[in-house]
Amino acid sequence: MPLRIILVWLAALSLITFILYGADKHRAKRGKWRISEKTLLVFGVLGGAAGGLLGMKVFRHKTKHRYFWVINFLALFAHIAAAAYILLRTISII
Repeated sequence: MPLRIILVWLAALSLITFILYGADKHRAKRGKWRISEKTLLVFGVLGGAAGGLLGMKVFRHKTKHRYFWVINFLALFAHIAAAAYILLRTISII
């Protein structure tokens, strides 16, 4: 059960983060108010790293900022490791 909650959390945050990257790119093209870099990165770290990386590729947004790649990849690795740890504990391997 905890793994299911974690996976739903990660999927929901990834979807929200993906949408945020798209919205920020749209706003950037039109010279409107922008979503802060801090907000984009925080959503990635809190569970939306997969959506952040996908949003970077699909919308070609923030791709020149190396720290966006590094932070999102580190967060994605942490999310995968946490899910794997919970899965292994659930099936009593650890």
